[in-house]
Amino acid sequence: MTNENVCILLPVLNEEATIGQVIKDFRAEGFDNILVMDGHSTDRTRDIAESEGAKVIIQHGKGKGQAIQEAFEIIDNDYIVMVDGDGTNLAKDAHVVLAPVLEGKADHVMGNRLVDYEDGAFTRLNLIGNKLINKMFGMAYGVWLEDILTGYRAFNKKAFKSFELKKLGFEIESEITIESVAKDLRIEEVPTTYLARHSKGATKLNPLKDGWRIGSTIYKMAKLHNPMFYFGIIGGIFIVSGLIVGTYVVIQWFQGVTRIPMSILTALLIIAGFQMFVFGMLSDLVVTLHRENLRMLRALSEDKKK
Repeated sequence: MTNENVCILLPVLNEEATIGQVIKDFRAEGFDNILVMDGHSTDRTRDIAESEGAKVIIQHGKGKGQAIQEAFEIIDNDYIVMVDGDGTNLAKDAHVVLAPVLEGKADHVMGNRLVDYEDGAFTRLNLIGNKLINKMFGMAYGVWLEDILTGYRAFNKKAFKSFELKKLGFEIESEITIESVAKDLRIEEVPTTYLARHSKGATKLNPLKDGWRIGSTIYKMAKLHNPMFYFGIIGGIFIVSGLIVGTYVVIQWFQGVTRIPMSILTALLIIAGFQMFVFGMLSDLVVTLHRENLRMLRALSEDKKK
């Protein structure tokens, strides 16, 4: 095994302040196959990347997710290390991230930034948001990971060619993680160092807007992978709403006022809530059976290859 089998994937947008040093650092670690997916930068990012010997491709659409989707289609190497081009990650950590994949222990490895990060690398809002999203992911998919939003990842070819990705923005990291769980890939997390952004490199992430999109992605995709979580939340909202309305109806009744329409609404909300729970349980059963069938088919396919 040599680094020739590894492609370093750098999705970038206006990273002229850091991209040159990032490429130099990876070359110093023995990685010469470096692909820069540029999201239509308006600064000197592409020129600097090309001058440092990296292959530069301008993506067709916009957004980090779109860049990664195009890259996964283009790349034909056995392994990919995906990392941001903003200089917040250490090139030497690529060996740590790659190791479980190269050793055949994992199909997808994630660099956990929350173990060792520099002062100023995260705002308090970022840290709180990360923890909430990680907890939500664990509850939705039953796989408890520390940092599902990390941009430092390694994949083998089996993994990145199996992904069916649709998200175009910063939701892509959560979608990749969800796809890995859905495809029953072996996932590992390893500690990596996370640095504060360069003073001339402005972040493109909007904590509230993008945080909402990421959370929405985790919830919406749970419909196919964990229906009980998806429909259970809807059912819970209906039941709680029904109880609130019902409490008001009872209070009014004790005061001598009868609220017939609101009484009917209370019953409908609570019944609808229980129906959602039942629907979630039935859907969960179907998904579980489908997942088991896929595992059996994969096992048979692997046995035939042997």
